[in-house]
Amino acid sequence: MYKNRKTGIIGITITIIILIIVVILSNTNLQEISYIENIFSSIVMPIQNGLTFLKNKIAGNESFFADLETLKEENENLKAQNSKLEQSLRELEIIKSENETLKEYVNLKDKYKNYQTIPAYIINRDISNFSKTIVINVGEKDGIKPNMTVIADKGLVGYVISTTQNTSKVQTIIDPSTSVSSLITSSREEVIVSGTLENSKTLKVEYIDADAVLLENDNLETSGLGGIYPKGIYIGTINKIVNTQNSIDRYAYAETAVDFSKLETVLVITNEQGE
Repeated sequence: MYKNRKTGIIGITITIIILIIVVILSNTNLQEISYIENIFSSIVMPIQNGLTFLKNKIAGNESFFADLETLKEENENLKAQNSKLEQSLRELEIIKSENETLKEYVNLKDKYKNYQTIPAYIINRDISNFSKTIVINVGEKDGIKPNMTVIADKGLVGYVISTTQNTSKVQTIIDPSTSVSSLITSSREEVIVSGTLENSKTLKVEYIDADAVLLENDNLETSGLGGIYPKGIYIGTINKIVNTQNSIDRYAYAETAVDFSKLETVLVITNEQGE
């Protein structure tokens, strides 16, 4: 609308100037016409050219602003499309995470198919120096009871110490107050493994028989004694042996098979092998 108004004003101005010139010429002798025509050309033509340029310039600016509005609209549309793509990407990431969790459950089920198990994932953890417990998302309504063994893909996690309707608290094998009756897989010697205050991957191996052959990189597994853990579940690997003056007091350190700082999914064993 602004463009049309500007163009109209310019047209009216040009028309008025031409009419004035026509009136002047109609009252002028023919001899003077040529002279006046020259004056007219030298005065009016630059003005007319300037007005024409101005008119075209205004039309061009109007086109520029129209293009600018179009670009702005296209930019808004692109922003909206980008937002939708980001939302779709987030949804795909959630689906991917859920698929990875399901895959872990399937792998765990296959690995421990001789046990009846219930899958769960960790919803809270307290891995401090004095307490190393986790909370999982299954409880009494799922058939979970205290003293049930909890395992992961790599090995032993711990056992259930308390339950609610929907959750269970698990004391892990890295808790300093926990002891596990274990076997050295190479020699079948019995030892006791317990948590330490040092870090979340270190276990202390004690009560080693004086005649037992103990080597670094020996594996440890549950012995089945003690009434909580089934036999044969992998615990970790001995990585340091500490000899003392009295061989009966010697001890060792082991690294847990499970990385508790990254643990997300577990299985709760609801029966012992062979039941």
